[in-house]
Amino acid sequence: MESSSQNRLLIKGGRVVNDDMMQDADVYIEDGIIKQVGLNLHIPGGTRVIEAKGHLVIPGGIDTHTHMQLPFMGTFAVDDFYTGTRAGLVGGTTMIMDFAIPQRGESLVEAYHRWRSWADAKVCCDYSLHVAVTWWSDKVKKEMAELTSEHGINSFKMFMAYKDTWQLDDADMIEAFKTCKEMGALAQVHAENGDVIKENSQKLLSLGITGPEGHEMSRPEEVEAEATNRACVLANQVGCPLYVVHVMSKSAADIVSAKRKQGHIVFGEPIAAGLGTDGTHYRHQCWRHAAAHVMGPPLRPDTQTPAYLMDLLAKYVLGAV
Repeated sequence: MESSSQNRLLIKGGRVVNDDMMQDADVYIEDGIIKQVGLNLHIPGGTRVIEAKGHLVIPGGIDTHTHMQLPFMGTFAVDDFYTGTRAGLVGGTTMIMDFAIPQRGESLVEAYHRWRSWADAKVCCDYSLHVAVTWWSDKVKKEMAELTSEHGINSFKMFMAYKDTWQLDDADMIEAFKTCKEMGALAQVHAENGDVIKENSQKLLSLGITGPEGHEMSRPEEVEAEATNRACVLANQVGCPLYVVHVMSKSAADIVSAKRKQGHIVFGEPIAAGLGTDGTHYRHQCWRHAAAHVMGPPLRPDTQTPAYLMDLLAKYVLGAV
C-alpha cells in the first residue's frame, strides 16, 4: 500500500551533520525511516516539507545514562519516565538508556521487570535499560545470562561506591567482569572508593560539616582516580571491556586516557554537568543553589575541569588520540 502524505516528510535546505562529515543536503523520510539524503531528490507529491535553511540537521541524541523516578535513600528522582523523556525530546534526545537497580539480595530479573512496568506506560521516546549488579551469588550470574539471552540486556553496572547498599568488593567485581566477558556484555562501573567515602563522611559529620560542600570534601579527586585505576586493572586482568560512567575529574580522565594508550579496552563517559559547570557552586551562599549541584561523583572545584574533559572527549571522538 502506498504511504500516505502524512507519513512522508522532506527536511529541505539544511546542513546535515553525521559522525563522518557535514553536507548541505535534503532529507526524505517515509514512515519514520530516512530513505534519501542528498540534493535534487525525487520526492512523491503531497510530501510535507520543513524548511531548514540556515539550520543544522542532526541525528536524534541518545542519552546513555539517565535515572528516571529512581528510588534512592528514601527519595525518588524528580523526573519520571514521562516528564523526563518528554523534556528530552524537546532538547533533541530521542532515546534514553536508564538503569534497573536491584536492592542487595533482590532478583535482577524482578528489578528489570519493575523498571519496565514504570517505563512502558509513560515513556515518550525509545528507551533501553542497563541492569546493575549490587550483590553477587550464583543466582546473580544465572540471572545475568537470562537477562542477556531472553531480554536483550547487554550492559551491567557495578558500584565501587555506596558502601553497605550497592557497593561490590573487588572479588565480587572480578566475578561480575568475568561473567560479562563470557556473555559478550559490557561492564560498567561507578568508580569511587566507597570505603574511603564512608570514613571521610563520618569524619566530616563529627566536625559538624553537613552542608553541600561536605559532599565533595568526602570524595575528592583521588578517591575517584584510585577506583578508576583499580577498575581498569581488574577488568584488564580478565580481558573484559570496561565503561567508566560519569568521569568527573582530571585525575580519573587521565587514568582512562593512559590505560587506553596502553591497549586496555576502556571507555570514559563524560556527562553534561561535568562538561558545563564546576564544583565551586558547592560553596554558594544559597543552600538550595549549592545542593542542586550535588551528584556522585561530585563536580570538581577546579574550574578548568570542564574544558579539560571536553578536550579529551573531542580528541577521542575525532580519533586524534
